[in-house]
Amino acid sequence: MSVGKPLPHDAARLHVTGAARYVDDIPTPANALHLAFGLSTEAHADITEINLDKVRALEGVVAVLSADDFNEMPDCSPSAEDEPLLATGTVHYVGQPVFMVVATSHLIARKAARLADITYAPKPAILSYEDALAADTRFEEGPRIYSKGDAASAIASAPHRIEGTLEVGGQEHFYLESQAALVVPDDNGDMVVHSSTQHPTEIQHKVAHALHLPMSAVRVETRRMGGGFGGKESQGNALAIACAVAAARLGRPCKMRYDRDDDMTITGKRHEFRINYTCGFDDDGTITGIEFVQMTRCGWAQDLSLPVADRAMLHADNAYHLRNVRIESHRLRTNTQSATAYRGFGGPQGVIGIERVIDHIAHELNADPADIRRRNYYADMGTPDVATPAVQTTPYGQEVEDFILGAMTAKLLDSTNYKARRAAVDAWNAANPTLKKGLGISPVKFGISFTLTHLNQAGALVHIYQDGSIRMNHGGTEMGQGLFQKVAQVAASSFGVDASRVKITATDTAKVPNTSATAASSGSDLNGMAVKAACDTLRTRLETFLSEHFNETAPFTWQDGKVTFGTQEMTFEEVASLAYLNRVSLSATGFYKTPKIEWDRIKGHGRPFLYFAHGIALTEVVLDTLTGENRMLRTDILHDAGASLNPALDIGQVEGGFIQGAGWLTTEELVWDDKGHLRTHAPSTYKIPTASDAPDIFNVALWDAPNREDTIFRSKAVGEPPFMLGISTFLALSDAVASCGPNYPALNAPATPEELLAAIARATGKTSA
Repeated sequence: MSVGKPLPHDAARLHVTGAARYVDDIPTPANALHLAFGLSTEAHADITEINLDKVRALEGVVAVLSADDFNEMPDCSPSAEDEPLLATGTVHYVGQPVFMVVATSHLIARKAARLADITYAPKPAILSYEDALAADTRFEEGPRIYSKGDAASAIASAPHRIEGTLEVGGQEHFYLESQAALVVPDDNGDMVVHSSTQHPTEIQHKVAHALHLPMSAVRVETRRMGGGFGGKESQGNALAIACAVAAARLGRPCKMRYDRDDDMTITGKRHEFRINYTCGFDDDGTITGIEFVQMTRCGWAQDLSLPVADRAMLHADNAYHLRNVRIESHRLRTNTQSATAYRGFGGPQGVIGIERVIDHIAHELNADPADIRRRNYYADMGTPDVATPAVQTTPYGQEVEDFILGAMTAKLLDSTNYKARRAAVDAWNAANPTLKKGLGISPVKFGISFTLTHLNQAGALVHIYQDGSIRMNHGGTEMGQGLFQKVAQVAASSFGVDASRVKITATDTAKVPNTSATAASSGSDLNGMAVKAACDTLRTRLETFLSEHFNETAPFTWQDGKVTFGTQEMTFEEVASLAYLNRVSLSATGFYKTPKIEWDRIKGHGRPFLYFAHGIALTEVVLDTLTGENRMLRTDILHDAGASLNPALDIGQVEGGFIQGAGWLTTEELVWDDKGHLRTHAPSTYKIPTASDAPDIFNVALWDAPNREDTIFRSKAVGEPPFMLGISTFLALSDAVASCGPNYPALNAPATPEELLAAIARATGKTSA
């Protein structure tokens, strides 16, 4: 069976040879035009005068469009219809598109976009949490609150109490392929859109709406993306709409690609959070009551901020059974880029909040953080040597039925010789005044499903050709994560053939309609099940035909490229050919919707997730206390992928997710100045981790246990959960800093050298900041 084999990525050879085709590689007609946006230079201002004469005068410029050229400005928002394609009288952040240039080349369009004369009347810009709270600028009236038990009373009566604040920075997606779109006019005013997007159906919907066309008149195709990480869930809307508008007006193909600086300046990032906490606990470190106040800077438009902030609340418990808890969330509007989806979608911000609390409790009690974590875990479920505990529920009321982190943690700590290494690190720190080592252990319990219930659906289309080759299409998009390979393995296993026989075509809204975004780690879960449903339909159809044709009723076996039943044995090719000659349909659709989901986000109660994926990481670091420089020395990870569809791809996702998570919390610092200008807008000023930043010793293993829920071949999602394992690096750095003095260092993220030095000063008592 193909499922479970560590097969290479289907496009690996194309990736490494440069032959993989992305939007910018698609051959364009000779008369194609190129677009660029002219951007605002003010964070918040009224446009009092705009003169585009110099822009229009540049040789090669074909058209220039501003708000004055639209009777109705197209909207780019994925949610609240509050993102006009171009600014309409007022700009709301530095980098907002004000006008667009259509020219004969990409370079001419970019040059022309810088020639505008725009006069602004500046208005007060809301840039900080304090500004937003003072002005009460929000995307929901008042805070959203989820609660369970009586947190205030439990905290008041607890033997111990701590409180603190954690600042958590945002993160640039830094996909290798920047945002891009190509729109080609078709017959009868129809449009064909090639887009680097995780959500082709949304692109289809937004383009159709902008052109006043039915969705059936717009076909969106996405073969692959050069990375996405959530940054291509909604941020590609503007490019596709702009190209479609220009193509419709000029009757020529139109193409747009952001350069890196423009991409980083225009597009949204991970949401920044400020998390205040108050926690009561007993002498053993068991949490008796806890309160969180989560504040997030959402940027100028709503985008996906509400579900992101919801998911942060939903992961405020992470792996811990909180019996008395109150979570308060403020979604604040600011004059910065509209924060958007990012790998984990708010979950990492929620998880790091409770991990900080556990870390703080351990410091307060002078206890091992690993012991405090295990003491507060949910009880393991379904483990043979563990008695079934009483019902455990999350702060939002979902029963925890599949918790396995107790056993996973025990295995990881034992296999890594944790106790001895803990003692060795303590001994090292006692003997070395300058270089300090730290150990950090972080678990993750991540909920899998879209919290917007109707998105938990997928469709697929599967064809068998008369020569026995198979071609399929589904709603998922490929961004390097290996989704296409996994789904090909699902189809191959369904028919008992080699995965090389299966070809998956580009995601295409004309083949599979009404697709959900490839997000929420749901790509394999949803599309794998949809493809399997289509394959099951075809198998049943073929078995019925063969039984009647050969008058055989024995059970069928589909294995090793052969179909065996009764006295008959045929190759898969022979079955396909015979079915074709007998006019049996060799095409089928499949559909899947996630079961058991029931969620009321207003009440904050229900079952938003089908299941939880788990992981545990242990990281060791070394820190130079004079400079703040640091390195990861070793990381050990044990991750829960259920019955893995493809262990090689899953381990790759775990490794990449961990490094990206560590980058978020260490080197990746977003800096805006007091005028709202993003100063870290290029690779020269924004630092993602490189290969040399990976730990010298990097061990990753998969926990070998099938999903208890009926997912595709009992696998579990593996896209987002490993990202939060990078928190172990942050906790290890905090542990190293804590060895410098008696005070809790209250390290903030990202833990840049400057922040580490500030935390060392707090630990030693040399500053009150």
